[in-house]
Amino acid sequence: MMTTLVKKEILANILSFRFVVSTLLLLIVIPATTFILTNDYLRRVDDASLRRAEIETYMRNYAHFNRIGGILQPEEAPIPFHALIRGLSADANLGEFDNDPLPVMFPLIDLVFIVTIVMSLTALIFAYDAVSGEKEDGTLKLMLANALARPGIILAKIAGGGLTLLMPFLLSLVVSLLVILIRPGIAWKGQDWGALAMVTLGAVFYVMLFYSLGVFISTRHQSSSSSIMTSLLVWVLLVLVIPNLSPYAASFLAPTPSRIQVEREAARLGDTERDKLGRKLQAERLSGLVARYPILAERLSENEKKRLMEQDPAAREAFAAATKASQEAWDEANRIQSEKMAAVRREADLKEEAQTRLARTISLASPLAVFTFTATDLTSTGLRNQAHFSRLSRLWGEDFGNYVRKRVAELQAKDPTADWWNTAVDMSDRPRFEYREEALSGRVSAALPGLGLLFGYGLIFFALAYVSFLRYDPR
Repeated sequence: MMTTLVKKEILANILSFRFVVSTLLLLIVIPATTFILTNDYLRRVDDASLRRAEIETYMRNYAHFNRIGGILQPEEAPIPFHALIRGLSADANLGEFDNDPLPVMFPLIDLVFIVTIVMSLTALIFAYDAVSGEKEDGTLKLMLANALARPGIILAKIAGGGLTLLMPFLLSLVVSLLVILIRPGIAWKGQDWGALAMVTLGAVFYVMLFYSLGVFISTRHQSSSSSIMTSLLVWVLLVLVIPNLSPYAASFLAPTPSRIQVEREAARLGDTERDKLGRKLQAERLSGLVARYPILAERLSENEKKRLMEQDPAAREAFAAATKASQEAWDEANRIQSEKMAAVRREADLKEEAQTRLARTISLASPLAVFTFTATDLTSTGLRNQAHFSRLSRLWGEDFGNYVRKRVAELQAKDPTADWWNTAVDMSDRPRFEYREEALSGRVSAALPGLGLLFGYGLIFFALAYVSFLRYDPR
């Protein structure tokens, strides 16, 4: 009997107009979106390759240690999953505005948007009259009059309706994957397919969650018109209101200084205050050398210094000692001020991280936020990947800093009089930043709580629909 009820529910849904419209919509939107995103991904790959070539050209011609800070910046390589999911950081990528302004002015939709917005709304449209509509048509009374058990009826409605709803979605997803497979230049690896399987599982949980919610709402109304209005209200609250209000609530509960204020303070520490400290330390160290090398107290031009260094070994020793002392003084000033700048930025980062965690926690009351975080974390396109990228950037920064200090020390040992910070140097052996995605096992571990939460929400709505239908008055 259960199988018969499920087949009846599936057949009734398939023959409905809303199923035809939903199928056509998904078959058009998902593959078309994938086609556009694949083009965007391939363009970003070409742009990244061009930028790397330009940096190498610049470094071959103008590689000064004191001028490469703004050139050698870690850059996140385009991720193959961007062909399907844009990710949470895409809106902030204003650096691409000059190349292609359309994605910034009119953000593209992606699989996450389709699942969270389109599929949730479609699920409620499918479910709003699952029970109240049957009552209006009089079929519910007939079913109960034929001694059909209420638990079997509600189970069949949720199972049959959910399966019907998932058919066009999964079919559209398969078509979009064919779009990815036939495009040259997009090579998904095993971990990408594994992540897609987990995202699809999360999408199934999400769709069934909203379908169960729609059935529950239907069991709380006597007419389908009032049921759909309540469904729309709940959808707006869960999908639009809670996720959008959570950042404002978090900023009110855990305020942070603006990034402009932080960078202004860091610039003051690294510019004005550093120069003041550097000159002070330099004067202190040189004053200690004057007693040993009186020639340092004389006001000599650069040409006179060079002439003395070529003719007098004692003068060469004195000026080498002065250069070393000056360099040590400025190194000490840079170290002290860098630590102060890092402390200011670290404090701001900690406050921002705390605010982000709070906003994320508040937003988890919405299934939309749960699925978005889960899908983007699984596909390396979300907040978790930003933290992973920051870790890789920090490690590369430490390696490059060690490389710079080592090279400058080697060059100064060969020629103590040269200003190697402002002289072109061959840096072809410098450490390069290489972005690697986090391993799939780590992403899956991080996504399991989200998947469990989606399943839990679905279970709660199913239980509410089940209990409510057992008490439903079919008259």
